[in-house]
Amino acid sequence: MALTIPDEILDRMAAKFRTLGDPTRLAILRSLMDGEKNVSTVVAETGQNQANVSKHLKLLAEAGMVRRRKEGLQVFYALGDPLVQNLCELVCGTILREARADVQRNRKILKTWDGRG
Repeated sequence: MALTIPDEILDRMAAKFRTLGDPTRLAILRSLMDGEKNVSTVVAETGQNQANVSKHLKLLAEAGMVRRRKEGLQVFYALGDPLVQNLCELVCGTILREARADVQRNRKILKTWDGRG
């Protein structure tokens, strides 16, 4: 029997996936996978402007994906949920396997093509 997931849980899952559905937020999470960083470091590593990074960090913090720590005038961020890194690694692994399979398929096509089209 398949696991029955209540609709309320599906709604929360969809919200998590929506949060992860933005390239800037993924770049911020990638930056934080190395450990805790201040906003300036995240800005430098993502190539985004400070206002944009701050907006996305706020959303990620509200979703519980990053945690925030204030020290004096500086604010530091770190991954707040180990699921984030695990999920990113799983998805990246899948994308890599798909890319390798595409390369193999394309090699076979090129090998059999006689060039006379």
